[in-house]
Amino acid sequence: MTDAALRRGRGSLTVSFFVQGVTFALLVTRIPAIQDRYGISDGLLPVFLAAVPVLAGVASVATEKVVARVGPAVVLRWAQPVVMLALLGVGAGSQLWAAAVALGVFGLAVGALDASMNMLGVSLQRAYGRSIMLGFHAAYSLGGIAGASLAWAGAHWHLPLFVSYLPVVVVLLPVAFVGSRWYVNGAPAGEATGGERGAAGVAFRLLLPLCLVMTFAYIGDSTVSNWSAKYLQDVLGSSEELATVPYNAYMVTTLLGRAVGDFGVRRFGAVLVVRAGAVLAALGFAGVAAARGPWAGMAGFTVLGLGLSVIVPQTFAAAGRLFPGASDAAVARLNVFNYVGFLVGSPLVGALGDAWSYRGAMLVPMVLVLVTVVHATSFGAPEARYGGGHERPRTVDVG
Repeated sequence: MTDAALRRGRGSLTVSFFVQGVTFALLVTRIPAIQDRYGISDGLLPVFLAAVPVLAGVASVATEKVVARVGPAVVLRWAQPVVMLALLGVGAGSQLWAAAVALGVFGLAVGALDASMNMLGVSLQRAYGRSIMLGFHAAYSLGGIAGASLAWAGAHWHLPLFVSYLPVVVVLLPVAFVGSRWYVNGAPAGEATGGERGAAGVAFRLLLPLCLVMTFAYIGDSTVSNWSAKYLQDVLGSSEELATVPYNAYMVTTLLGRAVGDFGVRRFGAVLVVRAGAVLAALGFAGVAAARGPWAGMAGFTVLGLGLSVIVPQTFAAAGRLFPGASDAAVARLNVFNYVGFLVGSPLVGALGDAWSYRGAMLVPMVLVLVTVVHATSFGAPEARYGGGHERPRTVDVG
């Protein structure tokens, strides 16, 4: 494979991550508007919200079988347009059944998309021979910030959901689809792929520590996305406007952490970077729990973004290192625990907050994310500099 092909593959995959960040943010930040449009009751809303990650987990498992036949590039090429059209469908309907269908399609397509995107990212990192995985996730974070900003504009100008979503889909869908022609699988000729070895090449006992790390990271992430505003307003006494700031600060520091994270992995190795991220995230949760005012709470959430930002991308990279001959299957299975963490995190913090206190509830994800320190050796040898040691020595210079 030529250097130029790898560079084009990296660029097109970066665009795909960005587009998905925009798309997902447009959905999750407009949940109240979706609820109002379809008349979804507060009691029924959690069912709709839970259905999306459940279906995504099912699709992620199924993707393992599909890529064995057609490869992750083909799955991603068609899954991304379906995700965007499903978003448009959420904004276009008016009946409850229409919301159920659109969100169901979104969940199934996003599971295939997440799995196939990270499969390609892992294989490209192996071809590059150095850490580039955090850069892809930085593009996702940048897309999330852009999507949340577009959602704010739509809400500010009281635009209907369809009117708010349509220009984004019209612009980004052709960009993503045209860019998909340059997707490449970075596995070199002669190397076994996930499709060839499949499930037989993945020992769950080796994958389990990474599954736990992925789950705990997403419990932390969902805690911030679902509870930061409520925590600042109800516990720390901030204004409603100020309560919207922590999540934005968290997203910005997540972007910053991922933008520089690859350099940290190349310089210090994945194990040290992941351990440092876990400790930072734990300090952030501790700061939030101990905060005596809204600004101190925001500082805690800001530190959280820096800490959590490196963990998920490096977890996918570590799966590729552990199972170089079955990385597609490993990534598909690991991706399921993204949705497990998302499902568990918000209800867990809410239940603990109601039964005990929200300050105390913040200590639970703090303890869970510290488990990553124990499992950090699963990310490679401490002296490794190329994303945990799973990439080959640098045989190509592709920028």
